Amino acid sequence: MEQHHFNILGKVAPRKDGVARVTGKEQYTVDVTLPHMLHGRVLSSPYAHARITSIDASAAEAMGAVVITFDDVPALRYNERIITIPSALHKDHTVLADKVRRMGEAVAAVAAETEALAEKALRAIKVEYEVLPVLTDPIAAMQPGAEPIYDTVLWGDKEIAIQNNIACERHVEEGDVDAAFAEADVVVSGTFKTPKIYHAQMETKSVVCRPEPDGGLTVWPTTQSIHNVRILLGQIFGIPLSKVNVKRVPIGGTFGSSIQMNPPIPICAALALKAGRPVKLTLTREEDAHDHTRYGAQIDLKIAAKKDGTLLGAQMDLIADIGAHNIQAYSYLGVSVGWLVSLYRLPNVRYHGVAVYTNKAISCAMQGFGNPQVTFATETLIDELAETLGIDPVELRLKNYVGLGDTFWGQGPLVRSIVQSDGVPELLRQGAEAIGWERRRPNGSQTGRFRRGIGVGRGFHTSSAGAPQPGDVIDFSGAMVKVNIDGSVDVITALMDHGGGTLEALAKLVAEELCVPLDMVNQAPAETCSTVYDCVTHATRGVYAGGGAAVKAAASVRREILETAGKFLAINPDALTMALDEDLGQCVIFTPAIPDRRLTLAEVATRCWAESWKTIAAVESYRPVHCPPAYVTVFVEVEIDTWTGQVRTLKSAMGSDCGTVIDPLMAAGQLEGGLNKGAGYAIYESNDWDADGQLTSRGYWIDAKTAAMGETPRLADLTIQFAHTYEPSGPHGAKGIGEAATNPVAAAYANAITNALGLRFYELPITPEKILRALKEKEVSK
Repeated sequence: MEQHHFNILGKVAPRKDGVARVTGKEQYTVDVTLPHMLHGRVLSSPYAHARITSIDASAAEAMGAVVITFDDVPALRYNERIITIPSALHKDHTVLADKVRRMGEAVAAVAAETEALAEKALRAIKVEYEVLPVLTDPIAAMQPGAEPIYDTVLWGDKEIAIQNNIACERHVEEGDVDAAFAEADVVVSGTFKTPKIYHAQMETKSVVCRPEPDGGLTVWPTTQSIHNVRILLGQIFGIPLSKVNVKRVPIGGTFGSSIQMNPPIPICAALALKAGRPVKLTLTREEDAHDHTRYGAQIDLKIAAKKDGTLLGAQMDLIADIGAHNIQAYSYLGVSVGWLVSLYRLPNVRYHGVAVYTNKAISCAMQGFGNPQVTFATETLIDELAETLGIDPVELRLKNYVGLGDTFWGQGPLVRSIVQSDGVPELLRQGAEAIGWERRRPNGSQTGRFRRGIGVGRGFHTSSAGAPQPGDVIDFSGAMVKVNIDGSVDVITALMDHGGGTLEALAKLVAEELCVPLDMVNQAPAETCSTVYDCVTHATRGVYAGGGAAVKAAASVRREILETAGKFLAINPDALTMALDEDLGQCVIFTPAIPDRRLTLAEVATRCWAESWKTIAAVESYRPVHCPPAYVTVFVEVEIDTWTGQVRTLKSAMGSDCGTVIDPLMAAGQLEGGLNKGAGYAIYESNDWDADGQLTSRGYWIDAKTAAMGETPRLADLTIQFAHTYEPSGPHGAKGIGEAATNPVAAAYANAITNALGLRFYELPITPEKILRALKEKEVSK
């Protein structure tokens, strides 16, 4: 591999926002307080499916509260996530409910001088409902005669009828699938079920809205895209976008839960516009838990192969439980087949995906947008195929995975590119050595109370949704880079940082490009009025696409610096170079042939200012034309107590192919977080609803069971490795890591449990109860 020397990249550095975050001085949305601010509360429906027959808010208004109902807000239908192109976007949401379709849906809202008064006014509102049958099972919801959750929705600007609660469908077929299965020596198959789970982010959704004298709005939201919030608020309330200013506010975690414009945002905007005063609205934890989940899925998958392990084809049928509203389910169905065919070379594939409405919490993106679900199913069957054929599971993966030079579907049929960097062989070999793969016993060969198993899972996520030709997903970023007269640099971007250090990475990329010390690069505050568009921080695109925009702008600035310095030095700019002078703590511009003829960046910028010439700056938009796979491998060793069914993680090894590693410590943190979240998905977490559509897991720290500290994999027992790769299309060779870190973890745990017990599980989470039941059934069947 070509060697690349970096001044900044690949080195650990203190985070610029680190002190503020650990001392509690960082200002999140809930910390925003404005003069004359009112406090908002949402009236949530106590039913999961009902018609609203009347609302009496007179008692609340008599208390001095500002009240809004459906009649007080625009009836415009919209989709909260506007990443799909407008013509392919389903729209079924309104600011407040025209009809209740999930437990906790907002039917009215109030704003008052204090939180206590707002709560008192809320309780004074009288609502009458006509309760309707509740559908919590997507299979039942699809049956003819089931109670319709919607009659019609918008698709683009066209009104379409909803039949049997099917929100949308997608079919994909390539090659000759029937011939592939007829030719196969072996076929493995299974029906896999994955639950809807709550994101359990630290910060509940919150927003502050201030009406402006010119009829506009200033907004401080919890969001992953300030520009998409701006666009939607402008559309809903008919306000020119030049009068809507959305501030970038730090996020207290999100995991995809704020990829869309969150429901409280337009509600708060409507309250503020009616009141003529600023309003803050923050969801309680219970309200937040009712608001969003990961997509639940049932996946019927079968894979055909030759006896030498060559894969011939696959057929997948997927039913997605999207809950009460359609937040980009059409894209979800498309990416799901993309995850399958980008994991392994499958020349023949048939796919049918169906998205179904139910009276449950809304499904939205959560760390992988369908990838953990599909990877769990695929990696389980690859392991089963290896066992059937008597081939080592690692070798079978190496034989068939989509890698260097292969066509990579990325996020679906319309997002295709060629793999240009590939660290999978290195990661699988290193991970196997680190976990002690040679110690792995045959599946189910152990006896006794405590049994140990070693499992592997490999996966990836796309670095953005870029492709040579635009598909049905909007994907581009923008950035401004500006040089100050002291040689320091401002980076201005609308890109959101979820807390993992994305903005820190952009600062390091710009510092590298301009040869300036990292402490002289400023992550400037951002708002929609002073930044160019960035679509949303999703699809593991922050470093690759957001960083790509920043480096593109920095490269333009670099050219301008060289041209300007060339004039001052009377040297052809092509002969000049830039370097970081550690002693000066400055970027210097010089030519190696005449080393004494040089200027610092501060001298160049100061002369431009003093001579009333210009500011050296550049603004660029960047649309990636690739979406390189960020590969991740996961090996875990578990111990299972067959008396209790408890699963304990003994050892783990994770490997990441993220191209150039921007900061090893932050990259390792992404892998550690991915392992913990993936372990929770594999063996603990599930949301359940009763027949009335009420969450049975009301206390999510207990009943929905996110893993406690003592139940998470010990970091001391985790080995982390990075592949030695360089992504030619990425900023300084970098690609993504975030979501990739979670996607294969559940499969690795499932395969490790199978190795320990000789029992295969097709439903997540693999709880102690399920393990004990399976062990009992196995004993009875002997």
